[in-house]
Amino acid sequence: MLSNILKTILGVLLAMAILVGGGAALAIYFMNRTSIAPPKPVFSNDKAAVKAQAAKTPTPGTTTAPKPKPTPTNSPSEEQEKPLPPGAYPATVTWPQGLILRAEPELNAERLGGIGFNEKVIVLELSNDKTWQKIRIESSGKDAWVKAGNTKKVEE
Repeated sequence: MLSNILKTILGVLLAMAILVGGGAALAIYFMNRTSIAPPKPVFSNDKAAVKAQAAKTPTPGTTTAPKPKPTPTNSPSEEQEKPLPPGAYPATVTWPQGLILRAEPELNAERLGGIGFNEKVIVLELSNDKTWQKIRIESSGKDAWVKAGNTKKVEE
């Protein structure tokens, strides 16, 4: 009778030890999985920089051809600026987080990238409902739509 009681107590203690040990192992596993930093996001406008950096780093065992000398080009001040379309005006981005560029004046439209705070743009037109602005980015010359009210006209 005493041996049956000891067996029962030992069985309960072993079961509790297995449950506690398994729970601790599971907790450690999930804590380690959640502490791993996710991969850095790559945005559509970052791909060119990544490709350019990959092109700059030579692979071991290869030789690079000598770089040709750059030919002088006209500086931006020497080139004549394109005249703005009627009603267009230069502006800067005033939204602190920057703006999302879209292909069409809709929230569900394809995202073309983004533009940062204080970037120079040219506002080309307003949408019919006056909630979107079509802009041209001065640095790249790309046209896109952004939410209206997030740019400020620049006086020249």
